[in-house]
Amino acid sequence: MTENELSYKIIGAALEVHRNLGVGLLENTYEQALAYELKRQGFYVKQQIYLPLQYKEINIENAYRIDLIVENKVIVEIKSVLELHPVFYSQVLTYLKLTDIKLGLLINFNSLLIKDGIHRIVNKIIDE
Repeated sequence: MTENELSYKIIGAALEVHRNLGVGLLENTYEQALAYELKRQGFYVKQQIYLPLQYKEINIENAYRIDLIVENKVIVEIKSVLELHPVFYSQVLTYLKLTDIKLGLLINFNSLLIKDGIHRIVNKIIDE
């Protein structure tokens, strides 16, 4: 399954979660529910993945934490905020670059219409 096909399935699962839970809950609630829906469909889902960062001579073990990685192909960052700040888009792009994953979804479940809260972010990897 390609990243685009997979993202379509993830978005469908997010719609199901939003339809059942609505708005106003904590991010962790949406994360658990979305992971459940995706696993129920047979997808391999990793949650709360910590990424290390090398800063000069030191290694920072838990520098970043990714909400979900689905099938090792798509990163899902979950928010439940009034408004998405530009730094959230940068956050997902950083995760994509650090993992060499090509596609990320930033999903804000605190949107009245979930379609307005879903944003695709692409890692433009350049082969050298």
